Amino acid sequence: MRVRRCSVLFIEPRETCDFDLASLLSGGTGLVLRREWIALAAHLDDEIVLDERDVVALGRLSADAWQPLESLRSEHGVDVVGKLLEHGLLVADDEAHVTARTSDEAVRAGHWRALSAVHHRHTRWTGIDTLEAERRCGRETDRSLLEQLGAPEAPVREHCAAGERIALARGAATPLESLVRTRVTCRNYARGRAVPQDLFAQTLFRAFGARAVSDQPGIRVMKRAVPSAGGLHSTGAYLLVQEVEGVQPGLYHYHPIDHALEPLRAIDRAETAALALRLVAGQRHFMDAQVIVVLAARFRRTFWKYRDHAKAYRAVILDAGHLSQMVYLAATECGLAAFVTAAVNEVDIERMFALDPAREGVIAICGFGWRGEHIDETEFDPLGAVWPVGAMDAPGR
Repeated sequence: MRVRRCSVLFIEPRETCDFDLASLLSGGTGLVLRREWIALAAHLDDEIVLDERDVVALGRLSADAWQPLESLRSEHGVDVVGKLLEHGLLVADDEAHVTARTSDEAVRAGHWRALSAVHHRHTRWTGIDTLEAERRCGRETDRSLLEQLGAPEAPVREHCAAGERIALARGAATPLESLVRTRVTCRNYARGRAVPQDLFAQTLFRAFGARAVSDQPGIRVMKRAVPSAGGLHSTGAYLLVQEVEGVQPGLYHYHPIDHALEPLRAIDRAETAALALRLVAGQRHFMDAQVIVVLAARFRRTFWKYRDHAKAYRAVILDAGHLSQMVYLAATECGLAAFVTAAVNEVDIERMFALDPAREGVIAICGFGWRGEHIDETEFDPLGAVWPVGAMDAPGR
């Protein structure tokens, strides 16, 4: 059997502070600093705690050259090599270790920038309930945000006195300006009211549809209504449809060239809201949106051109921002409301849609549907474009 180190690996020296009663009783502070070496690999979900022997061994092993297992055992010890193999930090060419090897090969084939690969893998969530965490934090601290965190930075970094600024005209009142004014993030959806299929289809096409396809030798690129790095448009839309006329509740993939839905799994309507809640990490104000859209990037499509590029992952994130803004505008044009959030349970979404995070990763979730008639959750509408001025302060909100 031959082994080599995994392709992308970062080792973080991490320091934690623990309480130690013996230290306190002996006249110390009672606080003990503990230092650990933490391995973060681009093909593994778990953090691995290492000791110094493990760190030394990993530092001496090649990520490219295969080496005989026995020679490594002789050099670094059977226990060290066994531990690194067990956790997948070493990959082997035998059948028993095929899972770690396959995951590592997906990273190698993806042309990832190493730092981006580790960041993407280890900032994903599973099973997080953000609202419950906020409530728990509030109960435990019993302090307001200002008391806990202090004052935030000013909204604008000013570089000169007000009198030195050059005033600019705001421009004419155009249909686009009217549309933008009514583009307000929705946190109150009308459960039980289905979105008409024509508005559903129009919103998807405006945001994700291909206006044209250009076929060059070996390269096929789309023209969408938003920009994308290299014109590659690697970010796709996976849908959880809850209430759309003529569309069965369930999971779908949107085909941007054919402007069509690809059915993945039917789901009973009674179960979709709970599923949506899990996807948006417990943000209950989004769970009733009639359409939930997962923005998932096919990394290798972008990284095919921008290989091991320092800006490639950032460009993918920008793609998701462009698309979510177009969802807002398209939905608003149809008289619908929209939202976008990056606080999502990526791991749960990957399992639901059978996505490999090294190849096709979740960036954010947006959604759209009918806004409810009543305010149960506060919405930021200072212009009073959606709700009457003062409605947010009404009793029973």
